[in-house]
Amino acid sequence: MKAIVRSKYGGPDILQLGEIEKPVPKDNEVLIRVHAASVNPLDYHFMRGTPYIMRLEGGLFRPKNNGMGVDVAGRIEAVGKNVKEFQPGDEIFGACNGALAEYACASEKSLVKKPVNVTFEQAAAVPIAAFTALQGLRDQGLIQQGQKILINGAAGGVGTFAVQIAKSLGAEVTGVCSTRNVEMVRLIGSDHVIDYTQEDFTRSKNRYDLILDLVGNRSLFACNRALKAQGTLVIVGSQSKGRWLGPLARALRGLLVSRFISQRIKVYMARWSKEDLMTMYELLEAGKVKPVIDRCYNLSEVSEAIRYLEEGHAQGKIIISFS
Repeated sequence: MKAIVRSKYGGPDILQLGEIEKPVPKDNEVLIRVHAASVNPLDYHFMRGTPYIMRLEGGLFRPKNNGMGVDVAGRIEAVGKNVKEFQPGDEIFGACNGALAEYACASEKSLVKKPVNVTFEQAAAVPIAAFTALQGLRDQGLIQQGQKILINGAAGGVGTFAVQIAKSLGAEVTGVCSTRNVEMVRLIGSDHVIDYTQEDFTRSKNRYDLILDLVGNRSLFACNRALKAQGTLVIVGSQSKGRWLGPLARALRGLLVSRFISQRIKVYMARWSKEDLMTMYELLEAGKVKPVIDRCYNLSEVSEAIRYLEEGHAQGKIIISFS
């Protein structure tokens, strides 16, 4: 089968479309005929091996795993003998190792069936980005109905899910984005939209119960200034490109600052959850969340797709389509 492979750390040019053996599912796994996958910042961090702290998991000097990709959507081709939930022919989405390939194996615990009203491309956009948004708002931000929520970076992969999830939970949402994305962020449900090229949300008179910061382009103290006295700042992203800690540096500063202020500063890494995948299934099926897709590439164009993602201007998600 064809798959994206790499043998060292580096830029997008190290990614090669190669021929490898088709995988065989273990007893608790299924074999997926991949119809679509998506790329995430996680992918280019593992591709480059930066920040270096990530190499503790991925391999110090070269990658332990030559495959790429996590988010997956497709059709089940075969099942292991212990699999109870799925059968060949089922359309599914979820996560696996090596999703950027024609076939991939995944545990049944990491998949759910795809809603019939959602395409494979839309389903592949969901897992990592939607988990990051959902867990940041619900578990870290403790979002409540009627609260005033600001999402800094509302037009990106995580941000477009965050706007829609926050609205589904009954919040009053303000999205921050660039000029070209204002109309899109409004269309997906944001009650208010701030164009950061025209206005600095940290200097306005508005105060928020919760800020989900996906960008990190304002200082921690500036963000705290925009919070209510008992508000919460949830740090997800950062523009820091330090080789050792990268975005984690801002997160660590946030934990230090939180000891001296009344507001809460929360830092987290999204975790895998079958229950949260089912939550997203329900939101997708009900039409309360609709993935925003910027561009689709084919498997031979993965290097170009990741290069575009790294530029940081994608409107929603970038998809690798096999159709």
